[in-house]
Amino acid sequence: MEAAVFLVVGLVAVIAAAMVVTGRNAVHAALFLIINIVSLAILFLLLGAEFVAAIQIVVYAGAIMVLFLYVVMFSGAAATPEGPDRLAWQRRIAVVAGLMLLVLAVKVISHGGLGPVPAGKQVAGSPAVIGEIVFTQYALPFEIASLLLLVAMVGAIALAKEKKE
Repeated sequence: MEAAVFLVVGLVAVIAAAMVVTGRNAVHAALFLIINIVSLAILFLLLGAEFVAAIQIVVYAGAIMVLFLYVVMFSGAAATPEGPDRLAWQRRIAVVAGLMLLVLAVKVISHGGLGPVPAGKQVAGSPAVIGEIVFTQYALPFEIASLLLLVAMVGAIALAKEKKE
């Protein structure tokens, strides 16, 4: 059952990714990107990385894609104008790169994949593993990053307040 879900969701992710790249309408491309992100979240769930799946949905599909759709709709760039295809050479390169990626994926799958996760071992994307690494090994960089974000937020508020007055 898990293999069937993986194949269906993987196929949906690949088709949605192809539609993002080949779509002519920016809004449709953004919606296909949301479908791709949700498919990847489901694949993370199949791997046992619930935290990464939740972050994928909340941060990418929720916040960033809503912002992207707002910018696309606000800027009026919903549809590209008709005309000669100036990206034909990039499409050929993309097809070759995609075929190379497909060959690589078939080789990995035919040789047994990346191997099973040993029983009892915590998955790399689990909240326990992420929390342990962030708050032990990377505690100082984590605190520095949070301080920089705080300074940037205060600076943005101060700049916005100066323009208002």
